[in-house]
Amino acid sequence: MEIKYNTPEEKYEYIAKQHGGYYRHHFTDHAYLYNLYFPPKQVFDHLKDNIHNLVLNYPMAQNALAELIGELIHQDANKIIVGNGAAEIIKILSGSLAKKLIVPVPSFNEYANAAPEERVVEFPLEFPSFQLDVDKFAAEAIKVGADVAVVVTPNNPTSLVVPKPDLIRLAEKLKTSNCMLIIDESFLDFTDKKEQISLELDIDKYPNMAILKSMSKAYGICGLRIGYMLTANLEFAQAVRNGIHIWNINGFAEEFLRILPQYKQEFEASCEEVKVDRDIFYNELCSIEGMTVFKPDANYIYCRLPDDALSGPEVCKRLFIKHNIYIKDSAGKTQPDGDRYIRIASRTQKENTTLILGLKEVMYG
Repeated sequence: MEIKYNTPEEKYEYIAKQHGGYYRHHFTDHAYLYNLYFPPKQVFDHLKDNIHNLVLNYPMAQNALAELIGELIHQDANKIIVGNGAAEIIKILSGSLAKKLIVPVPSFNEYANAAPEERVVEFPLEFPSFQLDVDKFAAEAIKVGADVAVVVTPNNPTSLVVPKPDLIRLAEKLKTSNCMLIIDESFLDFTDKKEQISLELDIDKYPNMAILKSMSKAYGICGLRIGYMLTANLEFAQAVRNGIHIWNINGFAEEFLRILPQYKQEFEASCEEVKVDRDIFYNELCSIEGMTVFKPDANYIYCRLPDDALSGPEVCKRLFIKHNIYIKDSAGKTQPDGDRYIRIASRTQKENTTLILGLKEVMYG
């Protein structure tokens, strides 16, 4: 169905209520956070060449899918649950398993949104640095009786990493109260020295830890919907697995996982390209007078607008209406001055420069 708009304002109001399908509406998407440089053309060619088998046949079930992820991340399949995107696993964690969930804010809203309101405790990050004080967080988790604690690193929307030693200390503190620590590493592939930051290879040391990863972001496959959870706590793994239905992943996603190890070099190169674009973009944003720009660890950048500029929601709306560019504001996040903050996904250098020019034009009306 073709959507018809009478005005750019109507188009903006429609888009602001959607959760995807943006490519159908012909604007530059600086809102969703994915790798523009992966997959390579050979992956699409392979999927096209195998389209009949992929459409006509049942895909594999959970344990076989877990083996494919295990080959990719060098882990045993019994520690892995494969989800229809990370969102499916989040729904099980927050909506079914957690009796009391604690999450720092601002952060990815879905963890709180997927849980009954009475089961969620929001823990404010240090302001205005947006750093996580893991000792205070652990104390609050224990105080409220949380059985699941969530940390997103790099965080969304702030794009800031929580240091690995802090996460280890947090896991140790939570272990005494039987609280599972969920570490969301969905954007970790865009950080520097990711091997030294990730806890995947250390997972056996921490039985109260699980790592969650959406593959949509780093691998640029939002439409395929693949995510996974990794934990050495086999009882917890089975509890999550029990919430997954038998054919939760389609044949295209399965085939992507099957051939992905062949493209490790191309994937690493694509992440490096993303980081180069992002770092140039960061420096350009820093040149805007009065703008507070947080140094990003992921492929998006968090900014506080100048005090005399328009509000975040107004800037986002004007940027879309005048320049057909879509970004996110933080008015709906739990944080002080949320309407002064914007989150901008880094795209190509040319697109990033175009955004800077548009942003400067609309910031003050």
